[in-house]
Amino acid sequence: MDNLIYFDYAATTPVKQEAVNAVTDALRQFGNPSSRYAYARQAAQRVKEDREAVAGAFGCAPAELFFTSCGTESDNWALRRGAELNRRRGKHIVTTSLEHAAVLETCRDLERQGYEVTYLKPERAGRITADQLTAALRPDTVLVSMMLVNNETGVILPVAECVRAVKAADPAILFHCDGVQGFLKTPEPLVRLGADLVAVSGHKVGAPKGIGALYIKKGVRLRPLLAGGGQEEGLRSGTEATAQIAGFAAAVRATMADPDRLERTAAIKEYTLSKVKEAVPKLEIISQGDAPHICAVTLPGYKSEVVVRVLGDRGVCVSSGSACHRGRPSHVFAAMGLPKPWLDGALRLSFSPDSTREEADKLVSALKDAADSLFTTLS
Repeated sequence: MDNLIYFDYAATTPVKQEAVNAVTDALRQFGNPSSRYAYARQAAQRVKEDREAVAGAFGCAPAELFFTSCGTESDNWALRRGAELNRRRGKHIVTTSLEHAAVLETCRDLERQGYEVTYLKPERAGRITADQLTAALRPDTVLVSMMLVNNETGVILPVAECVRAVKAADPAILFHCDGVQGFLKTPEPLVRLGADLVAVSGHKVGAPKGIGALYIKKGVRLRPLLAGGGQEEGLRSGTEATAQIAGFAAAVRATMADPDRLERTAAIKEYTLSKVKEAVPKLEIISQGDAPHICAVTLPGYKSEVVVRVLGDRGVCVSSGSACHRGRPSHVFAAMGLPKPWLDGALRLSFSPDSTREEADKLVSALKDAADSLFTTLS
């Protein structure tokens, strides 16, 4: 990352050196953990220890944590099989219009299969309330899905409060949480949310891409999404991705060994927002973000994709929203009811504990130059 000013950590994070080392070691120890000879048992033992490390950070028992290929697979597994598990109760699902595409597109597919989905709309600040959620529950509700940290605004949704409210209304309703942006980015272990199912992803915390996990609370009997050789206690078939798992666990261990990471991240975000608002009066803050690593701003009337490209040409990396949008307007900002000029110019800034004031100053300078040199759309 020499000479690269990177403020898009919500999209992905650099692979930690500890993870690189662990991946390299695991690639050399190539035994299949499902085989029965001693060399393979060494690989199986390593997977066991790595599962314990990730589960420890999650706060759950190792037997409740199942490795997947990514957060998207974890969300799909939870939603599809969670809805199926309760199918005799009905076909109603409640989620929010703020969710990641992995949840929204899965819900839309379930709608095509006959399910009815209620999409809760946020208020202007991007928040959803427990009262709003409980008002949407029906006798035929089988599943609720709510993310912990919104990946575009940094707003923390009241998942723990909502879980309590849903379970008080009907303990049989399953509660799924997309915890991808919350894992190791919020103070409490995710198990304390109380959700039945929680999805996480490795590459958001310094692990290589291609590894994720799904927490399944003990007693929730979810069917597999993938059938095959019976790995992951028969719930997620496919030969274990030992190298990615090793990298995931190493990244988790390294992150957990840095107790001040959240405070440092929050401090650099606060510094950046104060400097950019001072230097670029045209800029407006959409959301300061509750989570330490994400906020959203806008240059009203500008085209965010143009601003992103201009900054990128200067080696400064920010985004106009989720990387999964691929340039399309943000459904999150639209759901918040922002006026069109604000939607046009929306930008997401996301930080890491290693972000520096020098980098922030360069970002601010680049944003100021872009605002001064580009024409607005006058929309």
